[in-house]
Amino acid sequence: MSRNFDVVVIGGGPAGYIGAIRASQHGMKVACIDQWVNRDGSNAFGGTCLNAGCIPSKVLLESSELFHRAQHEFARHGIRHSGVTMDVATMQSRKASIVKQLTGGVAGLFKAGKVEGLAGHGKLLSGKKVEFTPISGKPEILEARYVILASGSSPIELPVARFDGERVVDSWGALDFSEVPQRLGVIGAGVIGLELGSVWSRLGAKVIVLEAMDEFLFMADRDVANEASKQFRKQGIDIKLGAKMTAAKVAGKSVKVDYLDKGGAQSLEVDRLIVAVGRRPYTDGLLADDAGVKVDARGFIEVDKECRTSAKGVFAVGDCVRGPMLAHKGSEEGVMAADLIAGEIAEMNYNVIPAVIYTSPEIAWVGKTEAEVKASGRAYKTGSFPFSASGRAKAMEQTAGMVKIIAAKDDDEILGVHIVGPMAGELISEAVLAMEFSASTEDLQRTIHAHPSLAEAVHEAALAVDRKALNFPNR
Repeated sequence: MSRNFDVVVIGGGPAGYIGAIRASQHGMKVACIDQWVNRDGSNAFGGTCLNAGCIPSKVLLESSELFHRAQHEFARHGIRHSGVTMDVATMQSRKASIVKQLTGGVAGLFKAGKVEGLAGHGKLLSGKKVEFTPISGKPEILEARYVILASGSSPIELPVARFDGERVVDSWGALDFSEVPQRLGVIGAGVIGLELGSVWSRLGAKVIVLEAMDEFLFMADRDVANEASKQFRKQGIDIKLGAKMTAAKVAGKSVKVDYLDKGGAQSLEVDRLIVAVGRRPYTDGLLADDAGVKVDARGFIEVDKECRTSAKGVFAVGDCVRGPMLAHKGSEEGVMAADLIAGEIAEMNYNVIPAVIYTSPEIAWVGKTEAEVKASGRAYKTGSFPFSASGRAKAMEQTAGMVKIIAAKDDDEILGVHIVGPMAGELISEAVLAMEFSASTEDLQRTIHAHPSLAEAVHEAALAVDRKALNFPNR
C-alpha cells in the first residue's frame, strides 16, 4: 500500500531540506528522503554541506586561524604569551558538536514544519512515484503530485589516486585528521583544496599544492587571484601550477606522488594526500529507466531555467544540475521550485550568485571578471582600493588584499565586484544586493558607509571607478 504526498524531495542537503521546508510553508504535505550516514553510523539531514563540507570546514578554518594569529600576530597587539599549543582532539570535538547541533536543527525544523523526514534511499519511478528504501526495512512506494530531486554531489576520485580513507583522502577525510601531518599534499588548488590546505598549514603542516592548470584560480579575476596567490605563498603554502599528478602510491606511512610539470617528471613524498579536484553530480540509483528524466553526458540532470526536468511535475535542484556547486545556489533553487509548485511567480538570478573562499585572506566575488567583460566587447571602467589604506583593517592587523569593481562605461552599471581581504565573504553581500537592483557605482558612491569599517573599502573602490577615491591616490 502506498502513501500519498503533495511533494516528495529526494535529498536532504541545503537544496533539498530548504525546498521541503518552503513547500511545507505553502501548506503542502511533504516528505524529504535522505540516506546520509555519518562515521558513527547515525543518520542525519543536511547533506555534505552540514555533515562533511561547508560547516565543519569553516569550524576548522576558524580554529586554525585563531591558533595562527596567536602565534604570529598577538604580540603586535601587545598580547604576551608563551607555549600556545593546539589540541587537535578538542578542535575536532568542537567541530563534531557544532555539526550535530546544526543537523539536529534541520530535524527540528522538519518537526516544526510538519515535513516527514525519511532516512533511506529514494528512487524516482515513472508517474511521479518514489521508491523509498529505509536504512533498515523493506521498500515502499510514495506517490506524489510533485517530486524535487536534490541528490547533491560527491568528490571526484582519480584512477591514479584511489581513496583509502587513511593516507589518500577526499575532502571529508581531510576534515577528520586526528593529528597534524608533517607533510601534506593537496591535489587541486580550487576552493576545497585551498581551504583544507590552509587549515593544516596554519597548524604546522608543510603544505604542497599541485594544480594541473597553468593559471591560479582561473575562475576569479586576475588581480584578485594574483594577490591571493602572493599571500598564500607568504604563508608558506607551496603552490605548483601546471603540475599534473600521474601516480600516487602509498608506502607505509607515506605517499609517493609523481607528477609532470614544465621541467618534466617530478616526485614528492608526503604523509597524507588530499585529492580535491572537484565534485560530480550524485545520481547513483536515483532514476529508474522509465522515470523520464534526462541526464547529460557529464551526469547532470537536465533542467530548464525554472529547474523543471523533462518529466512532468519533476524538478531538480542543487549540485545535481547545471551551475555552480554552491549551497546557497541550491537553497534558492529549492525555494524557487517549491514556490512554482505552489503556483507562485518565482525565478533565480544566476548572474548574481556570490562565490567565497574562506581562507585568510578571504576571497569573494560576484558577477563578471575583467577578462570576461573585456571579451564581451562592452566598454568598461574599473576601480580598486587596498585594505592597507583602511583604518579598520589596520586596527585588525589584516591589511592584505583589496576591493575591485568593474562597471560599464556607458550607463555605469556594476558588472562585477571582486574582493580579497578580511571578511570578504561578508562584504560581498553589499555588492550582490547592489547588482540585484542593477545599481551603478554612483549608487554605491552616494551610499553612506560607517566609519571606521571594512565596508568603506567597497565605497572607496566605487569612488575609484571614477577616480574620486578619497583615502587613496587615484591612478
